[in-house]
Amino acid sequence: MSFSHKKAGLVFLGLLAGLGLIPGQQAWGSNFQVSPVKVSLSSQVSNQLLTIRNSSDETLRFQIKTYAWSQDTKGEMQLTPTEDIVAFPGLLSLNPGEERRIRVGTLTPVGTVEKTYRIFVEELPPLKTPKINNPGIKILTKMGIPIFLQPNQQFIDGKIDNVKINQSRLSFQVKNTGNTHFIAQNIRVKGTDVTGKTVFNKERNGWYILNGISQPYELNIPQSDCNKTQTLLIEVKTEQKVLTEKLDIPQGACKNTK
Repeated sequence: MSFSHKKAGLVFLGLLAGLGLIPGQQAWGSNFQVSPVKVSLSSQVSNQLLTIRNSSDETLRFQIKTYAWSQDTKGEMQLTPTEDIVAFPGLLSLNPGEERRIRVGTLTPVGTVEKTYRIFVEELPPLKTPKINNPGIKILTKMGIPIFLQPNQQFIDGKIDNVKINQSRLSFQVKNTGNTHFIAQNIRVKGTDVTGKTVFNKERNGWYILNGISQPYELNIPQSDCNKTQTLLIEVKTEQKVLTEKLDIPQGACKNTK
């Protein structure tokens, strides 16, 4: 399925990993692992430990940076350097097989809405160029871990908004109306004909939607399917609930004009 939704990341000499949708308790880079894959802070828990493990056969160097994390009107990631989150140590080296804990904490007061951040574990170039028989480009990994400073009272809710179809193109927004984030785990669009029979059923995975943010999605429906469709059902599954919205296709919405 190819819903159109842009998700911005930060690419540094290679791969950005650890977006928070990785199963299990570890985020894997090319040469190292970080656990856990998410940090949750609150008025009761002001700090937490991250563990970085070097799984390569060479010494690795790392730099730790923190950013305030927001999303723009397209749902794309926006990062701003911040001093709200403190990580120690900020620079470290790990020998092969070695691991080290990083303490992540904040003195920022808890608010009525969740505050969101990202901490990046950035692999640095080696101090000395290693002697290798097969020279090539070394891929350095920059791994981002989400940090949530949670309000004392969490209210998780959302809705499907601004549903439109024009020239066989469906567009809608998934809006977070609560005071904390949720993940749109699965987004499904189903079209049915006048008898209720399914014409098409499209699915895709979603991503984080931060509080107060609306993420836009689009779907191009083949005109042959659109012409047969009477009703569209949009379903967004989160960890807490399922959001639904129906739309009867208006006359002329499936016509493609040139």
